[in-house]
Amino acid sequence: MTSLSVEMLAADPVEPITSAGHAQLGIAVLAGIAVIVLLITKFKVHAFLALTIGSLALGAFAGAPLDKAIASFTTGLGSTVAGVGVLIALGAILGKLLADSGGADQIVDTILAKAGKSGGRAMPWAMVLIASVIGLPLFFEVGIVLLIPVVLMVAKRGNYSLMRIGIPALAGLSVMHGLIPPHPGPLVAIDAVKANLGVTLALGVLVAVPTVIIAGPLFSKVAARWVDVAPPEKMIPQRPSEDLEKRPGFGVTVATVLLPVVMMLAKALVDIVVDDPDATVQRVFDVVGSPLIALLAAVLVGMFTLGRAAGFTKERLSTTVEKSLAPIAGVLMIVGAGGGFKQTLIDVGVGQMILDFSEDWSIPALLLAWLIAVAIRLATGSATVATISAAGLVAPLAADMSTSHAALLVLAIGAGSLFFSHVNDAGFWLVKEYFGLDVGQTVKTWSVMETIISVVALGFVLLLSLVL
Repeated sequence: MTSLSVEMLAADPVEPITSAGHAQLGIAVLAGIAVIVLLITKFKVHAFLALTIGSLALGAFAGAPLDKAIASFTTGLGSTVAGVGVLIALGAILGKLLADSGGADQIVDTILAKAGKSGGRAMPWAMVLIASVIGLPLFFEVGIVLLIPVVLMVAKRGNYSLMRIGIPALAGLSVMHGLIPPHPGPLVAIDAVKANLGVTLALGVLVAVPTVIIAGPLFSKVAARWVDVAPPEKMIPQRPSEDLEKRPGFGVTVATVLLPVVMMLAKALVDIVVDDPDATVQRVFDVVGSPLIALLAAVLVGMFTLGRAAGFTKERLSTTVEKSLAPIAGVLMIVGAGGGFKQTLIDVGVGQMILDFSEDWSIPALLLAWLIAVAIRLATGSATVATISAAGLVAPLAADMSTSHAALLVLAIGAGSLFFSHVNDAGFWLVKEYFGLDVGQTVKTWSVMETIISVVALGFVLLLSLVL
């Protein structure tokens, strides 16, 4: 079966670029990660620079020649951006079209109108549904900015507990961000371990649904008892669609958002049913269901179903696309540098070291991947950095795995990358400020919710590994 990853710009070397032993490599990994952590947390260096410097430090501590360490880093950066850069850009365009056209507001208003008829009992479930649908094409931070006004208005107008409404919305966004492509973290992990994107997406949905129910509507009951706060008035901004004369319909908006997901899942289904790479139908769906074509199709369709439906002129559409690309420059560079760090880890022989050790350990590969991602997440605060670094470390473990288990390895890494968000995570402060919480309240709600997502998702991944 085909995977997301493009061919590496340069094949992984047969021999490591250093002759260091396991002890020196272990020290080099810890030192490289420590450099990244210190630069990000203590010196507030941008993650792109921190990952670049950390990669070179890793090579130096491992005893690799500097020119070879640089070559490994640039090769990894180039192959990662080649593999996922266009997809991130297309996802950003689709998300911007969804927000600016009022399509996101249309989804929100329609679902809330339906949920309001239940007397409010269905409102937390409605918030999960809204966040999950909107969260598919949007980056986590963009999703928060888009949904916060809705959360605050619903809590205020319906006299609901802010946590009862807010936690389900945050859970929906976070689960999409950590487990479901085309978000950057899962895409990079799929690329690193050579997993099948369609299978990963299908299994990711299976894991995501029960996880988001437990961490969202169910946990929100507890969170509302722990932290009872009113929506902060100053944080209720204007919604994008309030300036529009018209906006796209609910059905066509949802269909546009789900189009790339349906196309990629169709490819995965055909791969499983046909299982003949030379068959015409499979070759057709290999093209139709490739992430590039699926997202490109959604963007082109969205220009008409979202942009033109909202009355956008050609010039307005062009401006919307242009504005969607500027904010993702930082994300692309971080993801690229993370790919460089991953390739440096592989080329100095760390991946093979992990593989050698794992043969003597009784710890399952999926649990090992989760633990490594957890450690890096706690240290750096970045889910994306945790995913990229962990994927690079455990990639050799996927070499002999089946298609389904390689996909589960990606999900285990994604689950670990969400563990216990705290003060070194930008998302922690975003939630704190928008919801008007203090640090302790944010820990008891947001941080605990993230931990529940991480642990519950791992549990379902391990269960699926026993079945598949």
